[in-house]
Amino acid sequence: MGGRRIRAHAFVSGRVQGVYYRQNTKETAIGHGARGWVRNLPDGRVEVVIEGDEESVGRVIDWCRVGPPKAHVEDVELKYEKYTGEFSDFTISY
Repeated sequence: MGGRRIRAHAFVSGRVQGVYYRQNTKETAIGHGARGWVRNLPDGRVEVVIEGDEESVGRVIDWCRVGPPKAHVEDVELKYEKYTGEFSDFTISY
């Protein structure tokens, strides 16, 4: 990874559970060299924390706004936080 390192924290709402959103997010993040985690929330949203270079994180966020074919993303609440470098990979959190 090159460039400025950033951290994004997103809450994705819509039809995003039961449609392989987490698995596809993980595959997308790994494909772009990003690190962090993704999990389902009890209220039906998906929460994602992504760290990496600015371009890679941006590409994962762009993907999160669309999701996998069976998903229907209504909103992505996004905030940027201080980069920590705490992650060694991208995981699905349960």
